[in-house]
Amino acid sequence: MKREIITTGDGSKTIQIKDWDEQYHSKHGAVQEAYHVFIANGLDLFSDEKISLLEIGFGTGLNAIITLIESEKRSLEVHYHGVEAYPVILDEVKELDYLSTLNAAHLQNEFNKMHSSAWQEEIAVNAKFSLFKDKKDFKDIQDKNSFNLIYFDAFGARVQPELWTEAIFQKMFNALQNGGYLVTYAAKGSVRRAMLAVGFLVERLPGPPGKREMLRARRPIS
Repeated sequence: MKREIITTGDGSKTIQIKDWDEQYHSKHGAVQEAYHVFIANGLDLFSDEKISLLEIGFGTGLNAIITLIESEKRSLEVHYHGVEAYPVILDEVKELDYLSTLNAAHLQNEFNKMHSSAWQEEIAVNAKFSLFKDKKDFKDIQDKNSFNLIYFDAFGARVQPELWTEAIFQKMFNALQNGGYLVTYAAKGSVRRAMLAVGFLVERLPGPPGKREMLRARRPIS
Protein backbone atom coordinates (compact mmCIF):
# COMPACT_ATOMS: atom_id res chain seq x y z
CA MET A 1 0.00 0.00 0.00
CA LYS A 2 1.17 3.51 -0.81
CA ARG A 3 2.57 5.41 2.18
CA GLU A 4 3.62 9.02 2.53
CA ILE A 5 4.82 11.35 5.29
CA ILE A 6 2.37 14.17 6.07
CA THR A 7 2.48 17.12 8.47
CA THR A 8 -0.28 17.15 11.09
CA GLY A 9 -2.10 20.08 12.71
CA ASP A 10 0.47 20.66 15.46
CA GLY A 11 3.41 20.67 13.05
CA SER A 12 4.54 17.12 13.85
CA LYS A 13 4.56 14.44 11.17
CA THR A 14 2.97 11.06 10.70
CA ILE A 15 2.66 8.32 8.09
CA GLN A 16 -0.45 8.20 5.93
CA ILE A 17 -1.61 5.01 4.21
CA LYS A 18 -3.21 6.39 1.09
CA ASP A 19 -5.26 3.31 0.16
CA TRP A 20 -7.00 3.33 3.54
CA ASP A 21 -7.11 7.10 4.06
CA GLU A 22 -5.69 6.23 7.49
CA GLN A 23 -2.79 7.68 9.49
CA TYR A 24 -0.54 6.34 12.22
CA HIS A 25 -1.55 9.36 14.32
CA SER A 26 -4.22 12.04 14.31
CA LYS A 27 -4.13 14.52 11.43
CA HIS A 28 -5.02 17.17 14.03
CA GLY A 29 -1.67 16.67 15.77
CA ALA A 30 0.45 13.53 16.16
CA VAL A 31 2.39 14.69 19.22
CA GLN A 32 -0.64 16.38 20.82
CA GLU A 33 -2.63 13.16 20.50
CA ALA A 34 0.15 11.01 21.96
CA TYR A 35 0.56 13.29 24.97
CA HIS A 36 -3.15 13.62 25.64
CA VAL A 37 -4.15 9.97 25.27
CA PHE A 38 -1.14 8.05 26.51
CA ILE A 39 0.64 10.40 28.90
CA ALA A 40 -2.02 12.66 30.46
CA ASN A 41 -4.58 9.84 30.71
CA GLY A 42 -2.22 6.90 31.10
CA LEU A 43 1.34 7.36 32.32
CA ASP A 44 0.31 10.19 34.66
CA LEU A 45 -1.57 7.62 36.77
CA PHE A 46 1.83 6.34 37.94
CA SER A 47 4.60 8.05 39.91
CA ASP A 48 7.80 7.10 41.73
CA GLU A 49 7.55 3.42 40.94
CA LYS A 50 8.42 0.72 38.46
CA ILE A 51 5.89 -0.08 35.76
CA SER A 52 5.55 -2.58 32.96
CA LEU A 53 3.92 -1.15 29.84
CA LEU A 54 2.54 -2.81 26.72
CA GLU A 55 2.07 -0.85 23.50
CA ILE A 56 -0.26 -2.28 20.88
CA GLY A 57 1.22 -0.85 17.70
CA PHE A 58 4.86 0.18 18.26
CA GLY A 59 4.81 1.84 14.85
CA THR A 60 6.97 4.94 14.54
CA GLY A 61 8.26 4.81 18.12
CA LEU A 62 6.62 8.16 18.96
CA ASN A 63 4.82 6.85 22.02
CA ALA A 64 7.96 5.09 23.22
CA ILE A 65 10.23 8.14 22.99
CA ILE A 66 7.62 10.39 24.62
CA THR A 67 7.26 7.85 27.41
CA LEU A 68 11.03 7.88 27.90
CA ILE A 69 11.04 11.68 28.10
CA GLU A 70 8.16 11.78 30.56
CA SER A 71 9.28 8.82 32.69
CA GLU A 72 12.53 10.63 33.42
CA LYS A 73 10.55 13.60 34.78
CA ARG A 74 8.52 11.26 37.00
CA SER A 75 11.39 9.06 38.27
CA LEU A 76 9.73 6.01 36.74
CA GLU A 77 11.49 2.79 35.87
CA VAL A 78 9.79 1.52 32.72
CA HIS A 79 9.81 -1.90 31.12
CA TYR A 80 8.34 -1.19 27.67
CA HIS A 81 6.98 -4.00 25.51
CA GLY A 82 6.04 -2.90 21.99
CA VAL A 83 4.11 -5.25 19.71
CA GLU A 84 4.20 -4.60 15.96
CA ALA A 85 3.46 -6.90 13.03
CA TYR A 86 4.70 -4.55 10.28
CA PRO A 87 7.72 -2.48 11.39
CA VAL A 88 8.29 1.02 10.07
CA ILE A 89 11.43 1.38 7.95
CA LEU A 90 14.33 3.50 9.23
CA ASP A 91 14.13 5.98 6.34
CA GLU A 92 10.58 6.82 7.43
CA VAL A 93 11.68 7.26 11.05
CA LYS A 94 14.37 9.72 9.96
CA GLU A 95 11.93 11.73 7.84
CA LEU A 96 9.43 11.96 10.70
CA ASP A 97 12.15 13.77 12.71
CA TYR A 98 10.40 13.44 16.07
CA LEU A 99 13.38 14.43 18.18
CA SER A 100 13.45 17.90 16.60
CA THR A 101 9.72 18.31 17.18
CA LEU A 102 10.10 17.23 20.80
CA ASN A 103 13.22 19.34 21.42
CA ALA A 104 14.92 16.12 22.47
CA ALA A 105 18.06 15.98 20.35
CA HIS A 106 19.95 14.86 23.47
CA LEU A 107 18.09 11.53 23.23
CA GLN A 108 19.32 10.71 19.71
CA ASN A 109 21.36 7.76 20.95
CA GLU A 110 18.42 6.34 22.90
CA PHE A 111 16.02 6.80 19.98
CA ASN A 112 18.49 5.12 17.64
CA LYS A 113 18.66 2.17 20.03
CA MET A 114 14.88 1.85 20.00
CA HIS A 115 14.79 1.49 16.23
CA SER A 116 18.05 -0.36 15.53
CA SER A 117 17.73 -2.98 18.26
CA ALA A 118 16.81 -6.54 17.34
CA TRP A 119 13.27 -7.81 17.61
CA GLN A 120 12.53 -10.43 20.29
CA GLU A 121 15.42 -9.17 22.43
CA GLU A 122 15.21 -6.94 25.51
CA ILE A 123 17.63 -4.02 25.56
CA ALA A 124 18.50 -1.30 28.07
CA VAL A 125 17.72 2.01 26.38
CA ASN A 126 19.10 3.71 29.48
CA ALA A 127 19.53 2.83 33.15
CA LYS A 128 15.78 3.02 33.91
CA PHE A 129 14.11 2.24 30.58
CA SER A 130 14.19 -1.18 28.94
CA LEU A 131 12.57 -2.12 25.63
CA PHE A 132 11.39 -5.40 24.17
CA LYS A 133 10.18 -5.18 20.58
CA ASP A 134 7.84 -8.05 19.78
CA LYS A 135 7.18 -8.71 16.10
CA LYS A 136 3.84 -10.54 15.87
CA ASP A 137 0.14 -10.11 15.23
CA PHE A 138 -1.94 -8.76 18.10
CA LYS A 139 -4.10 -11.89 18.02
CA ASP A 140 -1.04 -13.91 19.05
CA ILE A 141 -0.54 -12.08 22.36
CA GLN A 142 -0.74 -14.55 25.25
CA ASP A 143 0.65 -12.57 28.22
CA LYS A 144 -1.03 -13.07 31.60
CA ASN A 145 -1.06 -10.59 34.51
CA SER A 146 2.06 -8.91 33.14
CA PHE A 147 1.42 -5.18 32.64
CA ASN A 148 0.34 -2.13 34.62
CA LEU A 149 -0.58 -0.07 31.57
CA ILE A 150 -1.51 -0.69 27.93
CA TYR A 151 -1.29 1.88 25.17
CA PHE A 152 -3.85 0.57 22.66
CA ASP A 153 -2.80 2.37 19.48
CA ALA A 154 -3.92 0.04 16.70
CA PHE A 155 -5.26 1.32 13.39
CA GLY A 156 -8.89 2.38 13.64
CA ALA A 157 -11.90 0.08 13.59
CA ARG A 158 -13.00 1.54 10.25
CA VAL A 159 -10.07 -0.13 8.47
CA GLN A 160 -9.18 -2.98 10.85
CA PRO A 161 -12.32 -3.93 12.79
CA GLU A 162 -10.81 -7.28 13.77
CA LEU A 163 -8.44 -5.46 16.16
CA TRP A 164 -11.30 -3.98 18.21
CA THR A 165 -13.25 -7.11 19.15
CA GLU A 166 -14.10 -8.89 22.38
CA ALA A 167 -11.46 -11.50 21.51
CA ILE A 168 -8.69 -8.89 21.36
CA PHE A 169 -9.85 -7.06 24.48
CA GLN A 170 -9.99 -10.36 26.36
CA LYS A 171 -6.29 -10.71 25.57
CA MET A 172 -5.71 -7.17 26.85
CA PHE A 173 -7.69 -7.88 30.04
CA ASN A 174 -5.65 -11.05 30.63
CA ALA A 175 -2.37 -9.25 29.98
CA LEU A 176 -3.03 -6.58 32.62
CA GLN A 177 -2.38 -6.98 36.32
CA ASN A 178 -5.29 -6.37 38.66
CA GLY A 179 -5.97 -2.64 38.76
CA GLY A 180 -4.09 -2.04 35.52
CA TYR A 181 -5.25 0.43 32.86
CA LEU A 182 -5.72 0.46 29.09
CA VAL A 183 -5.94 3.79 27.26
CA THR A 184 -6.89 4.39 23.65
CA TYR A 185 -7.83 7.25 21.35
CA ALA A 186 -10.96 5.33 20.27
CA ALA A 187 -14.44 6.15 21.58
CA LYS A 188 -16.83 4.11 19.41
CA GLY A 189 -19.76 2.53 21.20
CA SER A 190 -18.87 -0.89 19.79
CA VAL A 191 -15.36 -0.62 21.26
CA ARG A 192 -16.71 0.36 24.66
CA ARG A 193 -19.20 -2.54 24.60
CA ALA A 194 -16.44 -5.01 23.69
CA MET A 195 -14.37 -3.78 26.65
CA LEU A 196 -17.32 -4.03 29.04
CA ALA A 197 -18.16 -7.54 27.80
CA VAL A 198 -14.79 -8.94 28.90
CA GLY A 199 -14.92 -7.36 32.35
CA PHE A 200 -13.29 -3.95 32.03
CA LEU A 201 -14.50 -0.91 33.93
CA VAL A 202 -14.69 1.74 31.21
CA GLU A 203 -14.81 5.54 31.37
CA ARG A 204 -15.25 8.11 28.63
CA LEU A 205 -12.78 10.99 28.84
CA PRO A 206 -12.36 14.20 26.82
CA GLY A 207 -10.52 13.37 23.62
CA PRO A 208 -7.42 14.92 22.04
CA PRO A 209 -7.74 17.79 19.54
CA GLY A 210 -10.17 16.78 16.81
CA LYS A 211 -11.93 14.11 18.88
CA ARG A 212 -14.73 14.66 21.38
CA GLU A 213 -13.98 11.60 23.52
CA MET A 214 -11.53 8.75 24.20
CA LEU A 215 -11.73 5.63 26.36
CA ARG A 216 -9.86 4.44 29.43
CA ALA A 217 -10.47 0.93 30.76
CA ARG A 218 -9.40 -0.65 34.03
CA ARG A 219 -9.09 -4.28 35.07
CA PRO A 220 -10.86 -4.47 38.44
CA ILE A 221 -8.92 -5.32 41.57
CA SER A 222 -10.10 -8.78 42.59
